[in-house]
Amino acid sequence: MKKIILSETFRNRITGFRGVALSCSVSNTLSDPGLWAEIDQLTESFASTHQVEDINKRKPIQTTRQAYKLLGKDPNRYRPSAESLCRRILKEKSLYRINTLVDLINLVSIQTGYSIGGFDESRIQGDTLRLDVGTAEDVFQGIGRGVLNIEGLPLYRDAEGGIGTPTSDEERTKLTPETDQLLMIINGYDGGDGFEEAVALSKDLLIRYAEATEIETLYFE
Repeated sequence: MKKIILSETFRNRITGFRGVALSCSVSNTLSDPGLWAEIDQLTESFASTHQVEDINKRKPIQTTRQAYKLLGKDPNRYRPSAESLCRRILKEKSLYRINTLVDLINLVSIQTGYSIGGFDESRIQGDTLRLDVGTAEDVFQGIGRGVLNIEGLPLYRDAEGGIGTPTSDEERTKLTPETDQLLMIINGYDGGDGFEEAVALSKDLLIRYAEATEIETLYFE
């Protein structure tokens, strides 16, 4: 498990943040029919009980958007990933099928409202991740998005540079079918009120669909 710390810049501008990280050995696959049956069931239920205008009222999403505004970022232009996933469902667009690890993380994000980072831990440089604030000098290749302007976004940095924001993760440490060591970070700008549900659901899915072993859990703030 990597050590995770909050920078002074982040601490001085954002209060009440709590994070939780899961590190484990996994066996990833391109897709899992059982997992997608669960995702389809969740999306059907979500679509029948939510409206687009209500998404921003979900506390984990609402507080993440507030953090963006405090850092000077427009959350309507750079939406937190949980919000984007929920909006996609309610606009009757199918979710992307990436690989089993990414797909199960998306399931947790939709159900809990938390924006979650998923990283190939073997590709993270150094022993420490620092939660900081992106700058204009940061070069960040968002997964499937090209160069992303991360100035003013919360940003996890390793020894080489940025690897993840609540809007998008970086190509360098993305999850692939070959990933066998996962680092999953749940971002609680609401103080982590729903962490226990998110952690329990994540562990259950990881064990059932990714053969997860040696699961370590780290809470940080």
